[in-house]
Amino acid sequence: MKANEIKPGVAVNIDGRLMVCTRTEHVKPGKGPAYLQAKLRAIDGSGTLEKRFNGSDNVEGATLDRREMEFLYADGQGGGTFMDLETFDQTELNSDTLGDALLYLAPNANCMVMFHDERPVLVELPASVEVTVTDTPPGIKGATATNQLKEAECDTGLKTKVPPFIVTGEKIKVSTADGSYMSRAKD
Repeated sequence: MKANEIKPGVAVNIDGRLMVCTRTEHVKPGKGPAYLQAKLRAIDGSGTLEKRFNGSDNVEGATLDRREMEFLYADGQGGGTFMDLETFDQTELNSDTLGDALLYLAPNANCMVMFHDERPVLVELPASVEVTVTDTPPGIKGATATNQLKEAECDTGLKTKVPPFIVTGEKIKVSTADGSYMSRAKD
């Protein structure tokens, strides 16, 4: 496959190691040719790699099996248990595979889990998720003139900054890319 086909969630073989792309950026410098900057995570948990590709580079792709699964519960050590929605088989994923995904997954939430050779390698999250604010200080009177934000902790353990009008118990929508507040959740 051509290097410009690499995008988040795509698996490639780099120097004999199976890696999954977690982030890409197309760069067009003022001088020189355009290139693709990709952040790749090794499937075996041996770390991440930032690599630069020219558009004409050939890369050996790998096939990942995508399965829709339901997050059941966290194990308390950074891992979690997921259930396949077709076969009802339960799979335990460790903290290396999950990364920060548990911060965005409430129990019974659906997500896509990618498998390679029947081994889970990556959890693909939607662009945004809804979480419930469990702890935040009260709003400051008169804080509407400027864009002030306050700390908030959510039911999944995510800590983010929210506008002063958000109160404890309210559902909010957050971005899974960086954990930032997007809006109030629609009921």
